[in-house]
Amino acid sequence: MLHRIMNMARAIQLGLEDLLADLQHARRENQLGRLALLTYCEVRNWARRAGKHDIADGATRMFTENPCVSKEEFLAKVDTVIATLEQCLQDSRSSEKPEVYAAVSLDHLLNTPRVQAGDLSTARML
Repeated sequence: MLHRIMNMARAIQLGLEDLLADLQHARRENQLGRLALLTYCEVRNWARRAGKHDIADGATRMFTENPCVSKEEFLAKVDTVIATLEQCLQDSRSSEKPEVYAAVSLDHLLNTPRVQAGDLSTARML
């Protein structure tokens, strides 16, 4: 159970890293359509999976309630979304608990069969 939760949390973190890289690249290249797609679809999807409903709602409102009237306004809102996601990534990295990983590693080691010195033929097969 703990392993599954850790895998899910890691998948969410990796998804965020990928999403941020896509957003930052599209922002650097001034790809407005790509930024709109990523912000409306991908940010909302990631935020819902991560339980960050405020971010998902903000991305929705960015397009439905207060559509941008200029390119500069749109880019400013995208920059805010990027900064928010960067903060989420930083928070997730700082909240990782090394003792949890140590416990899982220790549990894995305790349940792994050990090779005795006289079992060299077995050791070669492993």
